[in-house]
Amino acid sequence: MKIAILGGTGDEGFGLGFRWAAAGHEIIIGSRQAEKGARAAADMQARLLQAPLPQAPITGTDNLHAVQQADVAVLSVPYGAQAATLAAVKEALAGKLLVTVVAPTGEKAARVHRLPSGLSAAEEAQLQLEGVSRVVAAFQNIGAHHLLELDHTLDCDVLICGEKKADKDVVAQLCQDAGLRGVNAGALQNAQAVEALTAVLIAINVIHKVPGAGIRITGI
Repeated sequence: MKIAILGGTGDEGFGLGFRWAAAGHEIIIGSRQAEKGARAAADMQARLLQAPLPQAPITGTDNLHAVQQADVAVLSVPYGAQAATLAAVKEALAGKLLVTVVAPTGEKAARVHRLPSGLSAAEEAQLQLEGVSRVVAAFQNIGAHHLLELDHTLDCDVLICGEKKADKDVVAQLCQDAGLRGVNAGALQNAQAVEALTAVLIAINVIHKVPGAGIRITGI
């Protein structure tokens, strides 16, 4: 697939994009500044050459042009930039799937942060894009620490929340391509709990002095 990563210059978006590029997907790194996206793309390409891995098409540009070229868009920006980023690319997202990685945190990142709307960031994104794009929430609980280490087994499942099974199946395949197991976790509303788990995992990291605590779903 052609995957646009909005905010792909950050650790999480860049790391996921790197793993998807290694799996053969075409990656378009988006940023507020096209030059910054282009620099990140060159960095990712250089890392793939060092692996070495098959050449995967990797380009970088601004967020709008990234979405215009893509089949699927991934939102990987801080929560504070979510609304403005989506407003800038809304028309280009028409008919496309948006996968949001966003997990809001407050001043104390290790404590659950409740949004004033009472919704999850994913639900807010869906409201903003209503009638334009379908939103699926995933990857909120994956730390960026080992994403660039392709030989490292990521000891964490990905909880996938959304309204349509077909959309969640697409995301499950992206999980597999990144070396992760995706688990259908129900409706988009459930993203409230998934996003909140990010703060819990940060607290566990701090308390136990580890870089990347994760979650596993048993019994399935």
